[in-house]
Amino acid sequence: MQKILSVLRKACEQFELIENGDKICVGISGGKDSLILLKALARFKTFSPKQFSLCAVAVDLTGGKNDYSNIQNFCDSLDVPLTIIPSNVFEVVFEIRQEKNPCSLCANMRRGLLNSTAKELGCNKVALGHHKDDLIETFLISLFFEGRLSTFKPKSYLSKTDLHVIRPLILCDEEEIVKASQNLPILHNICPADKRTERERAKNILQDLNKLYPNSKEKIFNAIINKDRYNLFDKM
Repeated sequence: MQKILSVLRKACEQFELIENGDKICVGISGGKDSLILLKALARFKTFSPKQFSLCAVAVDLTGGKNDYSNIQNFCDSLDVPLTIIPSNVFEVVFEIRQEKNPCSLCANMRRGLLNSTAKELGCNKVALGHHKDDLIETFLISLFFEGRLSTFKPKSYLSKTDLHVIRPLILCDEEEIVKASQNLPILHNICPADKRTERERAKNILQDLNKLYPNSKEKIFNAIINKDRYNLFDKM
């Protein structure tokens, strides 16, 4: 956990993710990434030079089928208030719309509920649990499945909701999160598309690349964050 705190602090300083007076809403999916993020931010809050407050929001995609009691106890132990938002996202995506590629619609609906709740709670920032591997996988998804060069940023501004989205784990390797996630109240993923998504394919591509060309993950990451862009067309 100490290494995660170290890279989280580095990201917050390098990308100016947290300022004095921030009220940060941590999006809780129930997976290891969001729970580690909440735990790390709660600890960081005790020694950070910036004064900020935290709350947690979980969007229940299942219409009440998920049991959040253990996550509630986890949030209570961190002294972070938890708000659970019931929704029928899975019903809309998989039953009503029967989406062939459900992840995009699901993510948009989930983010909309998360952001609107964050505003209602008086938050000015939303923190998401995306880490270094997510950044690279998103880049690969964009490259191989969309034919463009794109990924998410450490910090972005949503003009429609007047919220900043921050990703304090963006410098953290997923391997470190896995190591630190023992004994966390991880919610079982009941998504029908679990392990059958483009992100899972991108994860496999990255693993294969790293086996074929050792340290390729770090090189791809450095290429993404490198400010210099060589031999890329500005205009066609």
